[in-house]
This record gives sequence, structure tokens and C-alpha cells, in this order.
Amino acid sequence: MIITPISAASTEGQKRLEQLNDRFQLADASCRRTVSDILAAIRERGDEALLEYTRKFDSPQMTLNLLKVSEQELRDSYQQVDDSLMESLTLAQKRIQEFHEREMEQSWFLTREDGTITGRLVRPVASAGLYVPGGQGGKTPLVSSVLMNGIPAGIAGVKQRVMVTPPNEEGKVNPALLVAAQKIGISEIYKTGSAWAIAALAFGTATIPRVDVIVGPGNQYVTEAKRQVAGRVGIDMIAGPSEVLIVADHGATPAFIAADMLAQAEHDPQALAILVTTSDDIAGQTVQELERQLKLLSREDIARTSLSERGTIIVCDDLDGAIRIADNIAIEHLELMIKDPFLQLPMIQHAGAIFLGDYSPEACGDYVAGPNHVLPTMGTARISSALGVETFLKKSSLISYSRAAFIADAKHIETLAKLEGLTAHARSVSVRLEREK
Repeated sequence: MIITPISAASTEGQKRLEQLNDRFQLADASCRRTVSDILAAIRERGDEALLEYTRKFDSPQMTLNLLKVSEQELRDSYQQVDDSLMESLTLAQKRIQEFHEREMEQSWFLTREDGTITGRLVRPVASAGLYVPGGQGGKTPLVSSVLMNGIPAGIAGVKQRVMVTPPNEEGKVNPALLVAAQKIGISEIYKTGSAWAIAALAFGTATIPRVDVIVGPGNQYVTEAKRQVAGRVGIDMIAGPSEVLIVADHGATPAFIAADMLAQAEHDPQALAILVTTSDDIAGQTVQELERQLKLLSREDIARTSLSERGTIIVCDDLDGAIRIADNIAIEHLELMIKDPFLQLPMIQHAGAIFLGDYSPEACGDYVAGPNHVLPTMGTARISSALGVETFLKKSSLISYSRAAFIADAKHIETLAKLEGLTAHARSVSVRLEREK
């Protein structure tokens, strides 16, 4: 049996829930050291080190003048994609654009009667780096990553959007990625990947400009590189393996449940697929469906490893208990395959994205629904949100006092400053009061 269902009330069930609730993990020590060395090399030697890594791991014939995708390559890409892809890209772009336009924040002012003006000024960062994984040497181009990362940055008003993506062995980038980028106004694209690409974006080289924010998914080296440069630049989040948790009652369809668990499991052997159900029958039938559907997948080996090593099916006594378990786990993708999912929605506090009903598979959110598919994993949905327009915005506080307002507040400022032992703070007020005498 690929997954053995367990009772939430059992000792085994409680142990598994404890593991799920405490699943945050950083990269292993060897990865951290390797990435640190890569960052240092790029920072010290710039393009020279960047080319060395790119030649060693991706394209042996890469040269400095080929590092940037040329205008000719951009033009040619449109001749290499079919109409059906263009139609799908256009739909996805429209949906993602419409959704994220609602996220845009506005500057605002608050005026008091004494003449004091305070407020918040909302401005975009000047530049953003978009990392797009190569996708099996360019064979499976992740066009959705281009759209999900690039569109919110454009809505925010970021003037310079720089995309990096690993080239294939011949030094090419899949034309589908180039078309997707151009459709959303990105033409500055560089053929480099992994931790060295993140380092180039963070520190800048003679060829690749330094950016203010870096976003986009990647392997453990990309993730660790983003973690190490965070603070120097903004990042979207520290992401772990993809996750789904499905809450299902007795009326759910096992074939749907299994299909959605497999949709996560095929990502990566470390992907996490969980079913929490109130029905022993649903649990058993789902296991049967998993075995049946696995044989239909092109990535059967990956999905089978993921399910056998990390897959979990938990049986609860009632729906309230199932919802509590799901909320505590704070999953990346939460699917509610229950009779009335909207009735239970107020009980959910922690989830990256919530999919309600039998016909809302997580794949809808990955591509065309509109909300962003870059979501918090490893339980970080308790403290963070999906990537959005706000990822590319920063806020400046505004303060303007009138003379009368300053005099009215002066004694309070002095009192608090003196209490904290900051006499220069207090003096900056008193020196102005002295001029009033």
C-alpha cells in the first residue's frame, strides 16, 4: 500500500501531526557552504565567475556576449510557439492582471485640526529580478512563473524588470519563456541560473545589473542563495517543497482527491500531499485511486517516491476536527472537498491559498484563476502571504507639523525623550521653544 491511512487519535497519528506542524527546515550544511562560496565568487570576480559556473553546469560554450538574450532571439521566439499556447498565455495574463490590479496600494494623508499632516507614501522599488527555473534543461518551460512574478511587479510600477533563467546545453532559452516575458513587457533577459544568477542580481556584475528585489522559485541552491542575500535585497519568501492538504468528507470523490494529491507529488520527491478525511471509506478508495492513477503519469517515479515517503492520509472523527488539523498545519495549498466549503471558510486562518469545492483543483490556481501561485510553504502561511504587488512596493512615512502643533506637542516629546535618556532628542525640541520666548 503506497500510503497507509492512520487515525488522528492514534499514537501514530499524533506523532505524524506533530511532524507536520513542525516541518520548517533550512538547506543542509553542505548546501549552505557551497552557496556561500558561490556568492563570494560572484561578488569578487563578477562576470568571470558567472561564466565559469554557467559553462560548468549549463552551457559549455557560453560567452559573455551571448549571456543576454538578443533582440533577434526575442523576435524569433514568436515564430516558434503555436497559436494554442499564445491563446492560453493571453488568457492567463488577463486573469492574473485583473486579480493583482486590486492589490495596488495607494498613498494617503491624515490631517489634524492643528495643522499636522501625516501619511504614507507608496512607491515601487526601482528594479526587480525574476528568477525562472530552467525546467528540465528547457524542455518544460515554466511560463506560469514568468507571469506570476512579472505581472505584479509591472502593476507596482517597477521600472526595471530583469529576468534570469538557465540556458540549455546549446546556450538557448525555450522560446515559450521569451514570448511569455515579452507579453508582459520584459525584454531584459539573461541566460544564467542557480545560485550564481541570484548572486549576480544581488551584487551586480558588469553585465547583469543589481536589483532591489529578487523573486521566483528554484531548487535548494536558489532558495539558499535568496536566504543569504535577504536584507541586502528584498526577496519574496523562503520556499520549501510544494504542498497540498485536502479536507474531504464522506461525499467527496476519491478520483478527484487522488488526482490532486498526485498533482503535487509529481513536482518533487520531497513534495507533500496530505488527505484529512472524516471517512474510512474515502481514505481506502483514495489509496486505490492513487495506485491506479500513478501508472498514467509521465513522472510516475517522482510521484511514487513523494507519496510513499511523505504522503499522509489521516482519518478524523468529525469535520470540525479535520478543519482544526488543516488550520494548524498551515499548508501551502488547502483544498476543501466538503459539502459546504464556504460554511467552513471562517474557521481557516492559516493557508497560502484555499480552493473551495470539487471543481477547484489546485491546478486552476497554478495557471489561470488569477491569484498568485507563489505561496508560503513549510508552515510559514501562519506568518506570510502569497507573492503580490506589495512585494514590489515600499512605504515612506510623511510628517509635517505646523508651528502651533509643534508647540502643543513639545512637552510630551521632551518628557518621553528624557525618560529614555536621549537628551539630544529633547534638546531638538527645546531649542525651537527657546526661539518662541
